Amino acid sequence: MKYLIVGLGNMHPDYDDTRHNVGFDVVDHLAAWGKATFKNDTLGDIAEIKHKGRTLILLKPSTYMNKSGKSVRYWGTKKKIQPKNLLVIVDDLHIPFGQLRLKGKGSDGGHNGLKDINLMLNTSAYARLRVGIGSEFGKGQQVDYVLGKWNAKERETLPTIVKRAGEAVKSFCTIGLGHTMTAYNK
Repeated sequence: MKYLIVGLGNMHPDYDDTRHNVGFDVVDHLAAWGKATFKNDTLGDIAEIKHKGRTLILLKPSTYMNKSGKSVRYWGTKKKIQPKNLLVIVDDLHIPFGQLRLKGKGSDGGHNGLKDINLMLNTSAYARLRVGIGSEFGKGQQVDYVLGKWNAKERETLPTIVKRAGEAVKSFCTIGLGHTMTAYNK
């Protein structure tokens, strides 16, 4: 069984170590765990790992966050992945820092990356793992916060959060959405 695991982020080095790239951080963690290396390919960087008889195709779209749908649609079609086997990992400022929220479908919640994926796939019926980045910003500072670098305290905790998100991805691919939601949506 094959799964397409998409970490959302922006490829440009200016976005490295930012809250908005936490999706990239999670798929980077999974690739390292599976001893895989990302290769630059059409519309993104791709790596493939195995876990308990499943193939996880890891994708970091190179289309920038707001145009992620083109990459997701291309790789879903190329690898013949059904939406039920698609999981998108995304930052969410409406969730407290470090908390995870897995859902099987839903709105874009104001996230432009999800909005574009919904548009390009013509559905919102695919799993998404939201990683809470918190909302510690002043009025009018949302963009700077989301695109900002992790602070020292966040950076210290981040490896644990990314590892837990990676475990949630592996759980989704083996025991399914419902059980994984019960275990990780706390």
